[in-house]
Amino acid sequence: MQQRQFRFALFGSTYQPKSSVAVGEFLACVARHGGKVSIEREYHRYLSLGSRLALNNAEVFDADSPDADFVVSIGGDGTLLRAANCVGASRLPIIGVNTGRLGFLADTTAAEIENTVEAIFNGDFDIEEHAVIEATTTKRRIKGSPFALNDIAVLKLDNASMISVTATINGEFLTTYQADGLIISTPTGSTAYSLSNGGPVMAPMSGVLCLTPVAPHSLNVRPMVIPDNAEIGLTVKSRSHKFLIAIDGRSEKCAESVSLTIRRAQHNIRIIRLKGRDYYSTLRGKMMWGKVVR
Repeated sequence: MQQRQFRFALFGSTYQPKSSVAVGEFLACVARHGGKVSIEREYHRYLSLGSRLALNNAEVFDADSPDADFVVSIGGDGTLLRAANCVGASRLPIIGVNTGRLGFLADTTAAEIENTVEAIFNGDFDIEEHAVIEATTTKRRIKGSPFALNDIAVLKLDNASMISVTATINGEFLTTYQADGLIISTPTGSTAYSLSNGGPVMAPMSGVLCLTPVAPHSLNVRPMVIPDNAEIGLTVKSRSHKFLIAIDGRSEKCAESVSLTIRRAQHNIRIIRLKGRDYYSTLRGKMMWGKVVR
């Protein structure tokens, strides 16, 4: 049976010079299987200037319009988040090759590239559906993309004191957080910024969101898990009359007169997992659960 000629859209990190080795191996593996690779324009420019890879036959695409069967992210979780933002509602499946540090989302190693490409062409993989959240605002529009795979946070400005964040759930008053900020996290993002602020680990596809305060100025404020069909309303008060909104790390300033509504988006992000590799094995490996360190 003739193998299908898959098309891959490649995103990469411009902060990791060593990732070009993984790119070269990926390009060679796909070529051996008769596939095609196009490279995101900014990353193609970076590789052209900083590596010795032969990119003459590689097509180029703009970040907001990948045309492919699969999206490949080579870098860390930040690179995969950027790829997910560009994929948006197109439902293109993403596979992450980790050349960074921890790599919860991009959990395939550079040493596994050949096996990974082989598995994709053979259909030997699973696809996970990961929830996305979106932010809408009053009085102004968010300049960048309003969608987040990991989290949306409201934060104080660097030179400001704590902020007051009043939160409602489905229009009902919850509380006013006196803190450095508040994180609204998906299960996917529960092992990221939320976890570093004491939030719980939530398994993907668990159908929940978490509100995690950042450095709360009260000992009786704790993270709270709610259903992901809830609508979260936020208003912020600050001495500087401004605050930051960070959407998967993409931040911009807002005036305190701007109110936010955060809800689950209508689309999911599809992430490829190789057979025999699941979220819990990744969790044990990355967080060293069960390992005794003496």
